[in-house]
Amino acid sequence: MSFRTIEWRDDAVFMIDQTRLPMEEVYNRYTDFTSVAEAIKGMVVRGAPAIGVAAAMGIALGAREIVADTPESFFRQLENVCQVIGRTRPTAVNLFWAIERMKGVAEAERGSSLTAICEALRAEAIAIEQEDLAICKAIGSNGAALIPEGSTVLTHCNAGGLATAGYGTALGVIRAAHAAGRVARVFADETRPWLQGARLTTWELMKDNIPVTLISDNMAGFFMARGEINCCVVGADRIAANGDTANKIGTYSVAVLAKEHGIPFYVAAPVSTFDLSCPDGSRIPIEERPTTEVTHIRGLPIAPEGVSVRNPSFDVTPARYITAIITEKGVARGNFTSRLAALAKA
Repeated sequence: MSFRTIEWRDDAVFMIDQTRLPMEEVYNRYTDFTSVAEAIKGMVVRGAPAIGVAAAMGIALGAREIVADTPESFFRQLENVCQVIGRTRPTAVNLFWAIERMKGVAEAERGSSLTAICEALRAEAIAIEQEDLAICKAIGSNGAALIPEGSTVLTHCNAGGLATAGYGTALGVIRAAHAAGRVARVFADETRPWLQGARLTTWELMKDNIPVTLISDNMAGFFMARGEINCCVVGADRIAANGDTANKIGTYSVAVLAKEHGIPFYVAAPVSTFDLSCPDGSRIPIEERPTTEVTHIRGLPIAPEGVSVRNPSFDVTPARYITAIITEKGVARGNFTSRLAALAKA
């Protein structure tokens, strides 16, 4: 990879500013947890795994900012840090997974000095980043074999290196399959209203010299009907116990079209994206974002002033439309309820 999505360096967190891509490749430096929280909420960093890494690093920064005379005071303030970060993006389960993991590390060090607790949190945040890199490589390896040779693959939104600590989930599968000679071309949906496919996925794939064609969201069915798409690979922000999957808005439409045309539809995501406490997709919270994201593009209005707008950021694809879920621990097919539970324990 020729870029780093997020890293801890020189006692600060550095993140590529995804709101400025593809026009500018800018890396922001963060030294406090509130600015990291704002970066998560403001889509400077996005994608479930990357949000998890950012949350962990934000907590590590927040712990370092705490001034406390007693362990009790420290842990009260640390809980506030976690709550602030937890309010940023409600759908991505990796956010809450990372928060709970960091809280567990702090609790395990409760008898240590505050300096030692802060150091343990910093080390854990870096470990989460490094683990994510390895997880994405494993997802890529597990998924590559599912892609037929010479395929044109459709992907929606951005589930690449920019959505993770590096390499990607859906794009990890595509990268590994391309390296194995299985992917001839990628179709990238533009992904309104944030245009993650147009701005980010195409940017990543062009950097890696993987042939990519940009299409608008409403073109997917046209190309499927013409036989120009062989399979679909997308990421996930939360996967319910029965396999229902929340991903960027528009994913559900792609899955329905793929089913109609007999095209495999794969979800690529780490096991940390599983929410086995959530029985099905109807229980997944769906974030609604500001209406201006729909009515404006880069500050320019594209709709009449005062028009009524809805802007859900995610939708839920029912498990019946999903051919397989690709994880770092293996591939789930068929009875997702039992298979996901087994992978979570593996």
